[in-house]
Amino acid sequence: MSQRRTFIRRATSLAGSVALAGWLGLGASPVMAQNTIKVGVLHSLSGTMAISETVLKDVTLMAIEEINAKGGVLGKKLEPVVVDPASNWPLFAEKARQLLTQDKVAVTFGCWTSVSRKSVLPVFEELNGLLFYPVQYEGEELSKNVFYTGAAPNQQAIPAVEYLMSKDGGAARRWVLLGTDYVYPRTTNKILRAFLKSKGVADKDIDEKYTPFGHSDYQTIVADIKKFSAGGKTAVVSTINGDSNVPFYKELGNQGLKATDVPVVAFSVGEEELRGVDTKPLVGHLAAWNYFMSQKNPANDEFKKKWAAYAKKMKLPNADKPLTNDPMEAAYIGINMWKQAVEKAKTTDVDKVIVAMGGQTFKAPSGITSTMDPKNHHLHKAVFIGEVKADGQFNVVWKTPGPVKAKPWSPFIPGNDKKKDEPDGKSKTS
Repeated sequence: MSQRRTFIRRATSLAGSVALAGWLGLGASPVMAQNTIKVGVLHSLSGTMAISETVLKDVTLMAIEEINAKGGVLGKKLEPVVVDPASNWPLFAEKARQLLTQDKVAVTFGCWTSVSRKSVLPVFEELNGLLFYPVQYEGEELSKNVFYTGAAPNQQAIPAVEYLMSKDGGAARRWVLLGTDYVYPRTTNKILRAFLKSKGVADKDIDEKYTPFGHSDYQTIVADIKKFSAGGKTAVVSTINGDSNVPFYKELGNQGLKATDVPVVAFSVGEEELRGVDTKPLVGHLAAWNYFMSQKNPANDEFKKKWAAYAKKMKLPNADKPLTNDPMEAAYIGINMWKQAVEKAKTTDVDKVIVAMGGQTFKAPSGITSTMDPKNHHLHKAVFIGEVKADGQFNVVWKTPGPVKAKPWSPFIPGNDKKKDEPDGKSKTS
């Protein structure tokens, strides 16, 4: 009898140890041990960035629903864990840690601003998590733990300025670099200033201005732009982010600053940001992206149709006028490529998925086949410049002949030529 009791006690203890090991992540990966694979969705649903980020949460959930309807990944359904870091940069890091340590997510899709990405980066590297970042950014970064599905500067900022310098773009000679005061606009403008100097533009012909997040009074700034433009053909490069775009564009309209006088090219304004603005006075102003909703091709027709149906079904705000934009496309590409990589690796193990991500392709709504660079964790993307139309859509006026390989390290920043275009397992930042 005592032998039987001892055997039961040992068996119970062993079962408890196995369960504990699994729970602590010492045995099978917890995300694989469950019936679902948890994925994190880390976007601001409140605060100054909600105007841009909420739809990224929604399009990610749409993609998850679509993947689950087709049988999930490795026979398991994806289970989204949605958190709201509320446009609060330190809170992004806390929420990232929660997703990785408490929720045990296999992957996270999230962030918009570079300050939020910089906030979470040490957390993903420390805990060996995986982040897909879907927004154009300033480059000057490479991490083993991040896949960048938005544009690097050579896939957006540089081509846009080259276009404005050209005869077709109006042959601008003077430049206003106007941005929100944080890392993305400042670093992008550092690169653009060096680029403009390499083209013979003098310092006196470059005016750099910054406003805080949530800034709403652009009266003086627009008046200053008008004054500056009296000195020669001028263009404005806008890296304003979030809801400040609405008062900025309204003020352009109020002061009658037309695209024919001073064209504005924006890197963070798409269809969604123009929703709350009377776009008639803004006709002809520009945006540089890697996707526009107005593009006509079968992949985009399908993407827009799916999004319209999802918005209606979920009763999303503005479901009567569903809009798609570039970061939504980049988010959609990211989750689908991750799914393909997991299926190739036959596991959600981060290190194995990272290897499997190299060379992944996806037929993008932009009409090109997007390829994940085998080494530098960035997508090869086509570049498009669009003019604002009266209905808030964009008419593409210029495009690259095909996909452009990203240069994370801008050649216009001294010393970058010595930096390796490949993550080595450690973080590399400017």
